[in-house]
Amino acid sequence: MTDSLQNEIGLKQSQLTTRRALLGGSVTGIGAMALNQLLANESPAAAAETDVSPGLPGLPHFAPKAKRVIYLFQSGGPSHIDLFDHKESLDKLHGTDLPDSIRGDQRLTGMTSWQKSFPVVKPLWGGKRCGEHGTWIGNPLPHTQTIADEISIVRSMWTEAINHDPAVTYINTGSQQIGHASMGSWLSYGLGSENEDFPAYMVLLSQGTGKNPGQPLFSRLWGSGYLPSSHQGVMLRPGANPVLYLQNPAGVSRDSRRNLLDTLGQLNQMHWDSSGDPETLARIEAYEMAYRMQTSVPDLTDVSDEPESTFELYGEDSRRPGTFAANCLLARRMAEHGVRFIQLFHRGWDQHVSLEHQLPRQCKDVDQASAALVKDLKRLGMLKDTLVVWGGEFGRTVYSQGELGNPSSGRDHHGRCFTTWMAGGGVKAGFDYGTTDEFAYNIVENPVHIRDLNATILHLLGIDHSRFTFKFRGLSQRLTGVEEAHVVDGLVS
Repeated sequence: MTDSLQNEIGLKQSQLTTRRALLGGSVTGIGAMALNQLLANESPAAAAETDVSPGLPGLPHFAPKAKRVIYLFQSGGPSHIDLFDHKESLDKLHGTDLPDSIRGDQRLTGMTSWQKSFPVVKPLWGGKRCGEHGTWIGNPLPHTQTIADEISIVRSMWTEAINHDPAVTYINTGSQQIGHASMGSWLSYGLGSENEDFPAYMVLLSQGTGKNPGQPLFSRLWGSGYLPSSHQGVMLRPGANPVLYLQNPAGVSRDSRRNLLDTLGQLNQMHWDSSGDPETLARIEAYEMAYRMQTSVPDLTDVSDEPESTFELYGEDSRRPGTFAANCLLARRMAEHGVRFIQLFHRGWDQHVSLEHQLPRQCKDVDQASAALVKDLKRLGMLKDTLVVWGGEFGRTVYSQGELGNPSSGRDHHGRCFTTWMAGGGVKAGFDYGTTDEFAYNIVENPVHIRDLNATILHLLGIDHSRFTFKFRGLSQRLTGVEEAHVVDGLVS
């Protein structure tokens, strides 16, 4: 090959744009646009124009009935037998062995699979018919009895999971396997936030006051999974520092923090230019959100401006940070500030032993505050567009774990049927849905899988669950999983 021909080929090659260079240049432009948008929103002019962080284009798919969700998650499995799903037949069946035809081929946990008999235990505290439609609610929940006309009680929930961690993971992420995005992260990703000073997804934890500490809760339950990490839940802790590492160290002013973030933004932009790593943009957004939260979070958690009537409504525990009651009050304040998804996890519902002593105390922790939240939202005119969900990962067995009549006996896990209640946000008020058999052991009418519950929550927020996807590992991932799921139209008002 002649020198002149080689020079001509080299010139043509230098004029060509490689596929890698083209894609790299494209994402760099996108990154610059994203960074400019984030920085522009920090200016006073931008703040005056909007206080909304939008989600995906095209969402919601249709007009929503709810703007936000408060999910009161009762971790451990509340006993639907004692609290919501009363059967008069159990009074007569008390002490008899659960028929094999009812139990069938159900997979049992290792805690009762060894038992030679499965004695039926009737509801231990009784209950009463409540509200205009006369729904039965157990006496351990006297305050919940007062909101019977505001809630839909779903008695036909079910799940395949029989152990806590996979069951809690399943109902919160749509899969029993770890690594998937939580419901709050999906909503943050899809719908964004109504207030740029707060994350779209916030989490509060509390612990039952009984002797049962409950199963551990891991941060992946409010994690973003394969979604951008900026959509993971932000957990608030009780005390002087609700969010770790949020406040500036001693001697660091807000202006110097602003200058530092500007420099970090430039460095992260340089990293994005060279790598195209989407987590770089998430990191920039996280820093900016933390900066805004330095002033917004202290205002949120300072309840000194609440009237005395508020504490009377939520109960005396609402004065003590970290309790379920205090967290319910904070949840209402978050809803007022436009937080999209608020999730309260309350541990301690795993009554394998000492059911007689543990369950009433566990109910006392949450009963008044749960009812107060619904009443408070209605008082403020917010219940109509705020969906409140109350429930756990599964229910409890009608049979006794351990010897019948022994004070140390309890109830085992039960996924074939359990109860969840919902209020506001487009669900029917004063309504019962689903029926179980005479043992409250199997569903006989209107089954609602946990995927169906999640599909219904998305529907109330204006989202078609089948079209709300994220491509990951070759699959179109969904909150409702790859299996079939249905919106429970019978619950929608």
